[in-house]
Amino acid sequence: MAALFSGVRVWGQEAAGGAGAAEFDEADTWVFNPPEDEFSDEAVIDLRYLNEKEAGQSGFIGLSKDGMSFVKGDGTPIRFWSVVDGGWNMEPEKMDRHVRWLAKLGVNMVRVHAQLCKSKEGDKITDINEKQIDGILRYVATCKKLGIYVTISPFWAHIQKIPASWEIEGYTGESGPTNLLFFDERMQEGYRSWVRPLYTRTNPHTGIALKDDPAVAIIQIQNEDSMFFWTFNTLREPHKGHLRKLFGDWLTKKYGSMKRAKAVWKDLSHGEDNFDAGEAGLYNIWDFTSQAPRPDANKARRMAEELNFLAELQYKFHAEMGEYYRNELGCKQIINASNWRSADPVLLEDVERWTYTANEVAAMNRYTGGVHSGPMNGWRVDPGHIFISESCLKNPEAFPGALKQTVGQPMIITESAWVHPTLYQSEGPFMMAAYHSLTGVDSLYWFAYGDEATWTVDPVWPYWKVEGKNSLKKWYGSYPMQAGMFPATAIAYRLGYIRPADEPIVYEQRSQRSLWYRQVPIIAEAGKFDVNRDKGDFAPQSPIKQEVDRLSFMVGPVHVKFGGSERNSKVAKLSDYIDRDKGVVKSVTGQIALNYKTGVCTVNAPKFQGVSGFLKDAGGSFKFDDVTIESDNDYATIAVAAMDDRPLAQSGKVLIQVGTVCRLTGWRVCDTEFKGGGQVLAAKQIVEAGRAPWLVVNTKAKVMIKNSTVKQATLIDPNGYPVKEIDVAKAGGMVSVKLPGNAMYVMLQ
Repeated sequence: MAALFSGVRVWGQEAAGGAGAAEFDEADTWVFNPPEDEFSDEAVIDLRYLNEKEAGQSGFIGLSKDGMSFVKGDGTPIRFWSVVDGGWNMEPEKMDRHVRWLAKLGVNMVRVHAQLCKSKEGDKITDINEKQIDGILRYVATCKKLGIYVTISPFWAHIQKIPASWEIEGYTGESGPTNLLFFDERMQEGYRSWVRPLYTRTNPHTGIALKDDPAVAIIQIQNEDSMFFWTFNTLREPHKGHLRKLFGDWLTKKYGSMKRAKAVWKDLSHGEDNFDAGEAGLYNIWDFTSQAPRPDANKARRMAEELNFLAELQYKFHAEMGEYYRNELGCKQIINASNWRSADPVLLEDVERWTYTANEVAAMNRYTGGVHSGPMNGWRVDPGHIFISESCLKNPEAFPGALKQTVGQPMIITESAWVHPTLYQSEGPFMMAAYHSLTGVDSLYWFAYGDEATWTVDPVWPYWKVEGKNSLKKWYGSYPMQAGMFPATAIAYRLGYIRPADEPIVYEQRSQRSLWYRQVPIIAEAGKFDVNRDKGDFAPQSPIKQEVDRLSFMVGPVHVKFGGSERNSKVAKLSDYIDRDKGVVKSVTGQIALNYKTGVCTVNAPKFQGVSGFLKDAGGSFKFDDVTIESDNDYATIAVAAMDDRPLAQSGKVLIQVGTVCRLTGWRVCDTEFKGGGQVLAAKQIVEAGRAPWLVVNTKAKVMIKNSTVKQATLIDPNGYPVKEIDVAKAGGMVSVKLPGNAMYVMLQ
């Protein structure tokens, strides 16, 4: 292990002789180790009541009149607080407890992320995983009884290894048949065979098939695959040849012959052209990114043809698979195509999103949290790994919820998290509740649940060690600073405590030609924009000739309409809300403010008020209309929410929710550097990953509320049960409570 830390300075001691340092004083913490939850009526925090008695009791989930949000079967609007959940793999008793726990936290939507195929040698491509189907059927029934809707995603090409018995030439033993599903008939035959029994077989636990069950709200065709991602370059022969032939057919249909197409390109050739065989060569995906040299006019025309062809191919697959679900299987659910991203968020992302308009719902997966580097870092947190904890409060561009929403479609994030080992997780649910309420993004599915029935109190891998040291599970969300921050934020989001904007702050229309020619959008969610290089690439007819400030996503909704005219794009007067000199951005509603220089976000709404971020350095005192919060915590999220849907000033049940930071006992790090992207950044290296239990930094806060109704304050444990009463000071219509050090929840009644 010594080699891992050679030349690294350890906090407060010599690297050769010490074991590293904690990221905070462990003496200033409380132990998070809640007992097994009995789900008794004594709980004072239990949000099961927010859910319907039975999911789908009023019919199938549908779309609002403008197509951009969800409604229940009776037309009533509904918001989803969602998680990606592996509970469908659990045994029945554990599954029941787990789903009950999710409902208690405020969850009313779960996503099944499954692989219905079988991929061992000897399995045919049409074989199905009966165990997974049985688990999903039971799980849907369990969720339904607790008022939780289900999204189902049945296939992920990125992790699938191909056995020879699948008879996919060129892919035997390879990992990831990416892109094949869009055009390969054999892969499509397999896909249809996997989902048919799932949706058409009678569920023995409900007596109806999933296709007829309104508890299943959304069908996701597949997870994370795109013709516009880097995996396009991994297509193998003979399938790439098949794609070249399809491109040749497309060109022939458009121009009458491939020779005429070539004449339009001024006889521009491609090394993979084989016109005698009817094949047109395909450019590397790198050629379509902002890093590639600008093509000349002829190459630009040919590249636009290729991009148009690939987009129509992907769109056609989504449309045909939607028809398969609807017309052949009889599914009544709304459908999402996929949730992936492109190789270039500036030039290609809108093309990807356009292909999703073949179905009802748009989606993407996006994570945040900073840098995490080291062997096996895709699924483990090991000693020796290097990481940088990043807060979205200081880097708003890293905020996953900053999304361009397609006009006419709900927008959902089907996977997201402030990924471990980042230290700044408590801000996540707070920011999502605030900004998604503002902008109308329709749901975020927190990744990932189902490791344990309730809390993951010990995330140490039981059978993996790194030179005798513990390794941690990376992706689970049932940790104190993610799941623990659900109750106040879930109720605020689901009941609409935070005011939505009346109209988009940025409205963009994009013609299809601008998509195929990769003209620069007026705003992108991420990616490099070069003023000198890209300035001339905006659509000529657009009234906006420069990139719109990406802080717009924190001001209000950003909408894009595909198929319109760029001349109809418009942008609000952003200077009324964004002050780059001070580092301040305010919402158009006036209820949300972010200072990204100090790293503090505040929400001031009648039923929900609070603050998240680096509180001590920002002055430690935050005054709202009805609430004043004083805190000496370096970093914390403190939210005050009405539990009875009344303004805080009149509420008879007020929840104070606190998240700080946490690590396992014995977690140790040392200073190091991370080199990447041409930069050298200060980072931490893990010396010891630690062991159970979790240690949570003590709450150091006082909360004052203008409220003459409440009479007592009670400390509530992580399972929602009362622990003890807390002293309350009352004067002049104000209630003042000094929060205990181990306060995650305090209830005022």
